[in-house]
Amino acid sequence: MTDQHFPLTDFEQVDGDIMQQRAAAHLALMQRRHTVRSFSAEPVPQQVIEQVIQIAAGAPSGANHQPWHFVAISDPKVKQQIRQEAELQEAGFYGGRAGEEWLQALKPLATDAHKPYLETAPWLIVIFSQKRGGIDNNDNDTNYYVHESVGIATGFLIQACHQVGLATLTHTPKPMSFLSKICNRDNDNDRPYMLLVVGYPAADATIPAHALKKKPFATICTLLTE
Repeated sequence: MTDQHFPLTDFEQVDGDIMQQRAAAHLALMQRRHTVRSFSAEPVPQQVIEQVIQIAAGAPSGANHQPWHFVAISDPKVKQQIRQEAELQEAGFYGGRAGEEWLQALKPLATDAHKPYLETAPWLIVIFSQKRGGIDNNDNDTNYYVHESVGIATGFLIQACHQVGLATLTHTPKPMSFLSKICNRDNDNDRPYMLLVVGYPAADATIPAHALKKKPFATICTLLTE
């Protein structure tokens, strides 16, 4: 042990059979993860939201600078404001700003400018990336691999939500600058990265057939073995 390093004492190594069982169980669990666009208004405990965010904040990041900030919102008035602003931007997007090719790609999902789930779902989590900050909040050091780091943390968050029994929807209205103002992060350092809708699926929630089509393993993975 040195002043900068400590022994790794909390890693659990398991044998091959247990590893395979865990891998199969986790694969089965994540194959039941689906993006939904119809949410129940049933409340979700704040403690659960705080814990899944803590899981996300444990993601690896460039130089361990953790270049992210999460704003978790359950206030109905704030959610209503976010919906109004998001639908305003989405109206322009679906009205032609997206371009015909993009709109055609979205057509099988049957999405449009109306986003009622932004009010219905019990929680919205706005994820911000940060250009500067360093390891301590008061630092002004440059953050590294910001986009990659925040993307990994967002993946951790989505997985954590599914693990505890919650559904999610990733939402990225363009532009997203209104989220900075609503969340009181309107500065030159914080940038809205993604808006995650979190809650239970509505009783009548559906999954587009298009979303169930996944690429075969052989097309998404190349194995270089002996």
